[in-house]
Amino acid sequence: MTAGLDDAALLVAELLAQRWLPRSHPRVRRALIDAELWQQLEARLAAVGLRLVDNIHADHVSVALLRASEGAVFGEAGIGANNNLELPRDGVALLVVLWSLIVLPKRERQAARAGALDAAQPEMFASDKPLPRAAQASPKLSYRSLLADFGDRLGRKMRLDGNLKMLERHGFIERRGDEIGEGPLLDLLLDYDILAPRILEGALADVLARDRAATPVSSAPEA
Repeated sequence: MTAGLDDAALLVAELLAQRWLPRSHPRVRRALIDAELWQQLEARLAAVGLRLVDNIHADHVSVALLRASEGAVFGEAGIGANNNLELPRDGVALLVVLWSLIVLPKRERQAARAGALDAAQPEMFASDKPLPRAAQASPKLSYRSLLADFGDRLGRKMRLDGNLKMLERHGFIERRGDEIGEGPLLDLLLDYDILAPRILEGALADVLARDRAATPVSSAPEA
């Protein structure tokens, strides 16, 4: 341990420096099972107006502002904005599209595979099994298909490419060649409980239904 710093302080420092850490990181892993360390971590972050962002469906943890800090940091205009990363409107629209096409199917796969494990094993062990990792369940999107399906509505190729680079830089997506995948923050900083009902019952419902029909459940990656 670094002189003068305990595990909670080191973890806070790493989160601020790196912006996100994998759940497999030794100190993060310990915090997830050590209630005292978790409480210390939350207290240290709260003391500077921050909170820990974590959910069991994601492979990373991150930090965000406490609601009480937002007004002082962003001002009234910032709170009323649709984002605080200076994303253009078509960049925000692209982010929502990518979240819908990656996170929603991923969560369905995680839930389905967790349910299959519950059915296959004795009930006494059901509560101890983690959900499949995001990296195992998260689908990959084709850049060419994204451009063909949404390019006209999201600024065409030049705007789409620029916004994809911006979203990748902010940690929302990762790109490898033609493939677009989930980044560390995609399922952390967008509120599933708010977005999912609006999307499933709104403008992207038809697109998601079409994708589900075209993608058999058996095509999900194996653990």
